[in-house]
Amino acid sequence: MIGIMGAMPEEIRHLIPHIQNVRQQESGMRVYYQGTLLGTPVVLVFSRIGKVAAATTATNLILEYGVEEIIFTGVAGALHPDLRIGDVVVGRHLYQHDMDATPIMSRFEIPLLGRHFFETAPAQTDRALAAAKRFFEGMNQYVSEQEKARFHIAKPEIVLGDIASGDVFVSAHAHKTDIQESLPSVQCVEMEGAAVAQVCYEFGIPCTVIRTISDAANESSELDFPRFIETIASNYSEGIVLEWFRQYNGLQ
Repeated sequence: MIGIMGAMPEEIRHLIPHIQNVRQQESGMRVYYQGTLLGTPVVLVFSRIGKVAAATTATNLILEYGVEEIIFTGVAGALHPDLRIGDVVVGRHLYQHDMDATPIMSRFEIPLLGRHFFETAPAQTDRALAAAKRFFEGMNQYVSEQEKARFHIAKPEIVLGDIASGDVFVSAHAHKTDIQESLPSVQCVEMEGAAVAQVCYEFGIPCTVIRTISDAANESSELDFPRFIETIASNYSEGIVLEWFRQYNGLQ
């Protein structure tokens, strides 16, 4: 059983029709869609936004549904200057950029775990990278040329890199600069991935975090964001997750 999570309803909506024998169950103010995706038992859920919401959902997936792996898909703001809107970052190390228990312990260290980040497994990241590559090869069946042109998406790139999560939408230049200087390896920022990674670490199961770059994490981050989610990010999530499961089931 594999859990699939998205922080916004648009990030999972297009996947629901692909689930066979789907059953809906409400729990903890969330709707869980359980069935099979390309032959694999799955549970799909809109987790809601933020670390607490994501951690609660991940925990429920593990304890109530018995998932043995979690995939988190959604959007992120770019930190690395080479990233462009429409690029994809597959998480390698997941940091919580708003974790700061100094002077008791060093900044970013997770209390009681003695870790500054959570690392994803190579087998999972390799599958995600390959899935994103296959998605881009057939991207035109998911995203129109008009929408790609609207967001200046020409030759999107795929990056295996570090991701930082925090309970804040990073849009101020000073905040972005602080994260860049404090965590120079981080490629992008979002609000859930590291929380899911911590839950998976504590329960001993693998997780995959796949993020589509939606903005530059600066003062212009809000421009066209709803349209990007609706016409780009939702289709990225659908296509990449489907490619992930095609590989997982040997359907390539």
